Amino acid sequence: MKNRSPLLTIESPFPGANVLLRLLEPPGSCREELLERLYSGSYRKPFIVDNGRRRFLHFDFDAIQSVMEIQNPQKLALPYTRKMMAFLLFNRSPKRILLLGLGGGSLAKYCYGNLPDASLTAIEVSQDVIALRDSFGIPKDNHRFRVVNTDGAAYVSVATQPKDVILADACDGKGVAVDLDSVDFYRRARSRLSAGGVFVTNLCGDKRSTTTHLARIRDAFDDEMLSLQVRKDGNVIAFGFKDHRPDFACKQIETTARELKQQHRLNFPKYARRIAVDSKLHEARTAQGA
Repeated sequence: MKNRSPLLTIESPFPGANVLLRLLEPPGSCREELLERLYSGSYRKPFIVDNGRRRFLHFDFDAIQSVMEIQNPQKLALPYTRKMMAFLLFNRSPKRILLLGLGGGSLAKYCYGNLPDASLTAIEVSQDVIALRDSFGIPKDNHRFRVVNTDGAAYVSVATQPKDVILADACDGKGVAVDLDSVDFYRRARSRLSAGGVFVTNLCGDKRSTTTHLARIRDAFDDEMLSLQVRKDGNVIAFGFKDHRPDFACKQIETTARELKQQHRLNFPKYARRIAVDSKLHEARTAQGA
């Protein structure tokens, strides 16, 4: 994939690493100074790490924000992104999708390429992140897709057209972005959903903070929610429903999961089983507390 962004390329200083760093800096920049800032954590722009097979988006070296397989740009390389697509179990053909957080565009590209009847709006607060969109093969703005440079919470507050699905994937180095983690925000997001709509969010951070996030979502959605653990990295995907959460005792879910696996080559039957287990545990806890 051709890199069309005006990026400064620096070879890795480590022998045999075979890695290139790409930065939003002019050609004459001092590479030694930039490397020092990168490795000390004082560099304040997003940057790319490229090993020839995969391209990574970083805000620092402590965590990976996004991954792209260079030979297969639409592939969902990180487990949590695949599990966020489990919203298709509840709505197989959304018409309007709102993405809060662009990053390397993994979800945006997948939805754009695999849900041809859907129109997508991606909200990204960082102009520097948007400046890297060509490097990650994110589509140009067109009649089905657009990127808006603004604050996600502010956009949700003023949005007027209902969305069938809202995907919130806005994590910083400390966890979920503060503006997208409050009962008020979750309530506004629910109010922006169409009938039968689904809100999906990636909850990152330690277990203690995840419990707090889930409690806020449960409050905002009147307990009409489900969750899915991402076992490999510890993230939790939460699903909040405009109306009523699905009944996982219904055989239709199993049928839908099998059909979606054939269509998308993602393990929807496993996602459905794990969500069902979480749902039963939640019901048991609720009964104990009643």
